[in-house]
Amino acid sequence: MPGVDRLHGYRLTMAEAGLSDSGLIVFGDFGRGSTEHAVYRLLDRRSGLDAVFVASDLMAAGALRVLRPSGRRVPDDVAVIGFEDSPLARHTDPKLTTVRQPVEAMGERCASELLALIGRAGQEPVHVVLETELVIRESA
Repeated sequence: MPGVDRLHGYRLTMAEAGLSDSGLIVFGDFGRGSTEHAVYRLLDRRSGLDAVFVASDLMAAGALRVLRPSGRRVPDDVAVIGFEDSPLARHTDPKLTTVRQPVEAMGERCASELLALIGRAGQEPVHVVLETELVIRESA
């Protein structure tokens, strides 16, 4: 599950850096609306919030929609980073900093793994993690 994997990576990185994420995680359903509610909850918990990292670009667009009316300037007051590098990331205001997934490589790998599984009936699927890339734009 992508959201679970992204949360695990975030928590692992925070732990490796010796940082606590107490009260910094709120959950949504990958939609803009649930993200808007989540960002309001974050702002209530942490009035000095200076960055938001979300599990999808659509969710990041929801965060942008909340921050401006709440008086927060992006990226001056709060940095916002999405995940996917979907076409939406280039059309938000400000343009979204995001983590690019290798979508074509993911599709190729899925197809080759599926064919391999069909050829080796009874074998367990292979777990593969592909490299991502930070795409810096205007929101961070």
